[in-house]
Formats: sequence, C-alpha cells, structure tokens
Amino acid sequence: MTIDEVMKCIKDEGISQVDLKTTDIWGRWRHVTLASTYFSEKTFTEGVGFDASNLGYGNVVQSDLLMIPDSSTAFIEEREGQRLLSMICDVYSVDNGKPSPLDPRGILRKAVSSISDVAENVMLAPEYEFHVFNSVAFNLAPNEVFYGVDGEEGFWNEGVTGEYIIGKKGGYHQVTPFDTLATLRGAIVERLMSLGVPVKYHHHEVGTCQVEIELDFCDALKAADYTMLIKYVARNVAKRMGYVVSFMPKPLYDEAGNGMHVHQYLVKNSVNIFSGQELFGLSSTALSYIAGVLTHGKSLMAFTNPTTNSYRRLTPGFEAPTTAVFGLGNRTAAVRIPAYVKDPSKVRIEFRTIDATTNPYLGFAAMVLAGVDGIRRGLDPVSLGYGPVEDSAEGRGEQLATSLSEACDALLKDNGYLSGVFPEALIERWTQKKLQEEREVNRVPNALEFKLYFDV
Repeated sequence: MTIDEVMKCIKDEGISQVDLKTTDIWGRWRHVTLASTYFSEKTFTEGVGFDASNLGYGNVVQSDLLMIPDSSTAFIEEREGQRLLSMICDVYSVDNGKPSPLDPRGILRKAVSSISDVAENVMLAPEYEFHVFNSVAFNLAPNEVFYGVDGEEGFWNEGVTGEYIIGKKGGYHQVTPFDTLATLRGAIVERLMSLGVPVKYHHHEVGTCQVEIELDFCDALKAADYTMLIKYVARNVAKRMGYVVSFMPKPLYDEAGNGMHVHQYLVKNSVNIFSGQELFGLSSTALSYIAGVLTHGKSLMAFTNPTTNSYRRLTPGFEAPTTAVFGLGNRTAAVRIPAYVKDPSKVRIEFRTIDATTNPYLGFAAMVLAGVDGIRRGLDPVSLGYGPVEDSAEGRGEQLATSLSEACDALLKDNGYLSGVFPEALIERWTQKKLQEEREVNRVPNALEFKLYFDV
C-alpha cells in the first residue's frame, strides 16, 4: 500500500487500531499499538518514539529512537475479534532524522545497495523448518533444570495415542493420517497467502513433529520481512488451534534439527548472473560467491547461527553441514547446488548452514556480503579446496564453527567484508551478548551430566 492507500484503508475498513512492528537487534519482533485517531500521515515522517535500550540498540541514557512505518508492508490482522492494520517499521535517529545505523532492516537495505557494482538485486528463497508440539514446559532453578515437550505424533507415544505414529526420523513427506499436522500447515499457509507471501509448498519433514514451509524467490528485504511474518503467523495460528511451535535448531535430542536453508542468486540487467557454463552450470561469478561464503564461513555463522542451540543441530549424521565445502545435490555440504534445476534462469545455490534463530536482516546481509567479497576478489572454491564433494561431506574440508564462541571469535578476527555496512558498535555489542549467552548456558548442569557423573 501507499501512504494514501493506508489512510483510506483505515477509514474504509473501520480500523480502530494501528499496530507498528519493528525488529530488535536479536531478531524478535516488538510492537506498539496506536489508536487510529492518533495515527495520521505525519506518523510516516515524524514516527513514534520508543525506548531502544530494551531492543538492544544502546543504553538507557541514549535510548530514544523513532519507529517509522513502511506503508508497503501494511496488512490487516485480526486479534480476538479486533481488526488492526499492521506495518513493519524502520528505525530512525531522533537527532538528525536519519536511519539508525544499527537498524537491522536498514543494514540489509544498505548491504544490497553496497553491491551495485556486482548486482542490482539479490533473490532469496528461504525454507522454514520448525517443530509443532501439543505442550511444552521448562524451568531453571537451583534444584531443578528441566524441559519437556509432547506431540500427538511423537514416536515416544507409539502404543499410547493410536496406530498412526510416524517413527523416529521417518516423517519426510508422510501423508495423512500419519501426517497429523497437515491441517495446521494448511491453515498457516492459507493465512500467509492471503497476506501475499509467495508460498511454494509445505510438507512434513524428517523428524517427528517437524514440518517445513518453503517460499518462492523474492528480493532480500522481502525475504527477511517474510521470515519475521512467517514466524509470527505460525505461532499465532498454532496457538489458536491448540499447538505451540518452535524454530529452535535442535529442540529434540537425537532427532532431525531445524535449519533455514536459503536458495539464492544475484541479478544484473534483469539476468540471473549465477547461470553459466562453468562447473554444474554455474558461472564463474557464482563459484566466486560460493568461495566467499565458505571463506568467511566461521565468521558468518556468528550472525546466521547465533545461538548455542544452533551448534547442537550442526553435528554429523543429521544432514546438517559441519564442513566448509560445496557439492552438487549434496545435502551434507554447507553450500549445495540443487541438481534438479535445469532452467538456466533459475540456477541457484543453497546455503544450508543458516537457521531460523538468525535475525534475518543481519543474517541475510552478512551472507550476501561474504559471497560478494568472494566475487570481488575472484576467489575459486575448487583451488581453495572447498570441493566439489560428491559423497558425505563430513570430515572432507575445513571444519565450520562448532560453538557460538568459536563463531564470535572468528567474527572479531574476520569482519572486513562487513565494513561500511555493519557498524563496529553492532559487531562489538553482538559478540559480547552472544559470548555472555554461551557462558550462561555452560554454567547450567544438564540431564546428561547427571547420568554420567551423579554417582561417580
């Protein structure tokens, strides 16, 4: 919508409240709701003030920033009988009225504009894997550390809830009645499609209680906006239907984890410049992009895999990439070239390391900048030893980061490819926070430690 269309929609649809959403530094949506009588055309220039210290932008003595709604993101949502008009916001400084250099959405926009010498557009198609449970409980106390989840199709319920149970790691593309989550996925997808989100397909994934929704290609900013919207819609639809969803990379021990594989290619002069006559139908540009992503792999993971749980997924034996290699149709490689793509205009690469705990604006921006750095430097992934790998990639190349602290340490040493787009203050704040999170996690005893050591 344009600004005029937004104002007309509020009037014509009888909207009484306007919901403004923005993304905090760590990748969560925050919102403030305005009575429509306090919302006008001026809001698109003057914005709405908020305490940015609570969103990771700074401290309490330098905390005033502005939310400026982006009218093109407007959509109507219903919340327990209320009809609201929602918009995603950019973050601006109150001092000079310019975009905040720490705004994740602004950083992605700046990243795309900074590569204009190489490409005019970045096309992304993320895949969203997540778990669906009927219940979840967890607690952390000095005398009690536990979590528990349950789902009607969980293999642990075989013989309890009925005969139609998906076995362990046996869920891929299962049909009903084994696929008990088809109706929920359908409801989520229907809502997303009504909002204009380009859903390609959905299906049951490998793991018990695990599903996937995949998008068609769209530009990088829309892909990041849609990532936030999909998580929002999935959680709210699931709650209404009596479920709870989790995008955690590894919510279940010894089961398939949740990635957010991102298919991607670059466009220049309206042409897919990843298509060519080199290896696997790729161009030399695409190969250099792959080399850039893999060269900066460990550093990149500080943004694309920013939780301690991310590294519980990245373990051998679960189709999760653990080494910096690429291959044709190889789902164990960090970068996969889809073998089924034959149309030159649709040639792409797939980065499989990333997961949905990423702040999508920062994760996508860092990923693209890493790849373009490879293009500008003319890197060759073959001569650098990154492949191609035809069989299992495990142990076949340089090890990717195995922990959040290793990724953060790599980022502090290797961040030149982010220069001019990612402020140094953000990198410093990000690594400090993430290293603190890992220290906190490492301080807490877990169930396996009790099993191993309680009676030593």
